[in-house]
Amino acid sequence: MERLTIVPFFPEPLMRTAVIAAQDPPRTGGSGLVPPVSPPGEAEERELQFQGFAYTCRIVRQSAPQTAPLLLLGGSSQNRYSWQSHEKWLAPLCTLITVDLPGYGSSDFLPARYDIDFLGDAVQHMLTEIGVSEVNLFGGCFGEVVGLRFAQRHPQSVRRIIFAAAANRLPELYREAVPQLSQALEQGDIEKAADGLVRLFMSNPEAGKVRRHAAVARLLQRQFTNQTPDDIDKAVEHNIRLMTHGPYRPLPVPRVPTLVFTGEYDTLCTPQMGRELAATMPGALFTTVKEADHLVTVERRQESADLIARFCTDRPIGDLPFCTPPEIPCPMPSPASA
Repeated sequence: MERLTIVPFFPEPLMRTAVIAAQDPPRTGGSGLVPPVSPPGEAEERELQFQGFAYTCRIVRQSAPQTAPLLLLGGSSQNRYSWQSHEKWLAPLCTLITVDLPGYGSSDFLPARYDIDFLGDAVQHMLTEIGVSEVNLFGGCFGEVVGLRFAQRHPQSVRRIIFAAAANRLPELYREAVPQLSQALEQGDIEKAADGLVRLFMSNPEAGKVRRHAAVARLLQRQFTNQTPDDIDKAVEHNIRLMTHGPYRPLPVPRVPTLVFTGEYDTLCTPQMGRELAATMPGALFTTVKEADHLVTVERRQESADLIARFCTDRPIGDLPFCTPPEIPCPMPSPASA
């Protein structure tokens, strides 16, 4: 059973920036969402169900695509509206798909006993329901965890892979922060939790120059502080899910063009951790984006969109002034040695 919703286009996008929902729409009482802006045309929303859990995806269609649809899987507290300000650069190239998977955004609460395999299978369920056979896959932060598991379990659905601000193990900073953050959230001390989350996601200002660091930190603090009870319940359950099941399984990965990038000053999923992730995927490219940290897709929005767009359309990325020269941590084996 599903319901189709058409979201109208409004000419001026609302700009809000945070790791929770980089540009999500304002809330109006409780957890209700104001319909978001869209790029020229109309955005289609589909309400779906997977194994009894309702969830919603958003599709911005391109009638003359240059590449396969781009599926954008964001961080744990982002929602399907979080990539709107990237759409002006990405929507002209291809159809865009975003989703609130079960347990995230406005979708149904998902108990922590449902693991990453379940979420990866939910992604495949969505693609089947909306009639998309193959995607360019982008996963940022927790979106990489789900995206990689989806790619491992459903390799036939993936044409290219791009991961950002990602790792194949839980960062030690996260492991150390989770008990205190979860306790603060459960006790309703939102200010304390927000302070901790900002420190977790953003680099120390002394680490190096990061674009819009102070502004993003303020907006991030405000966004975390404004979480609803539903957001908080899902955030706590998300932490339990990750700590219980872990983020990574050493399963085969489809041998498709792959790019991993992160901000050069990312202190949560460090460049070395991104390099290690790329090394698990033969032939994957790795690069860092200059003057950015874990929130690279927010701090350098246009540049990250350009990097994604170039990779999805097979254009070179080696000479981009905002990136370090691409590396190949694990070269693809030659046919003779494969």
